[in-house]
Amino acid sequence: MELVDLYNEDRVPLGRTAERSGPKNPGELRLVVHVCVFDSQGRLLIQQRAKKKYVWPELWDVSIGGGVDAGETSRQGAEREFQEELGYRLDLTGVRPSVTVNFPEGFDDFYIVRRDLDLSCLTLQREEVAGVRWASLTEVLAMHASGAFIPYPESFLRFLFDMREQFGFSTK
Repeated sequence: MELVDLYNEDRVPLGRTAERSGPKNPGELRLVVHVCVFDSQGRLLIQQRAKKKYVWPELWDVSIGGGVDAGETSRQGAEREFQEELGYRLDLTGVRPSVTVNFPEGFDDFYIVRRDLDLSCLTLQREEVAGVRWASLTEVLAMHASGAFIPYPESFLRFLFDMREQFGFSTK
């Protein structure tokens, strides 16, 4: 049973926990994280979700994503999820979320970072991740249009690539 901290609509901790996928009372929100890793060529590291995943099995997603456990900060949750899913210790010291997206059950912090990772050095958590690869915006949008990518709004995927340039990752 995975426990999560609960927050109010202003992201103030309520001092209570709940089961991650269990029901929450009105006004009880949780925190999730995503990390978007871009390489020096401007490509996004994407992962294919495992076939047995309950939500969006076999679809492609950004580098990693997952719930923040009770007692963790957003950054700690992002580092742990990266280590668990891809077997790589990603140090996010001094890195703040680039954007937070509100969703009905809580807050989703997206971290955008630049790393030239050697994919052969990753150790995938097979229960979660079926595969990884680098993809350009054009490739991600084509996958999205074909239904092979998680159904984020297309404009949000473009925004993530635009944010990469905001943080000095431009390949122009």
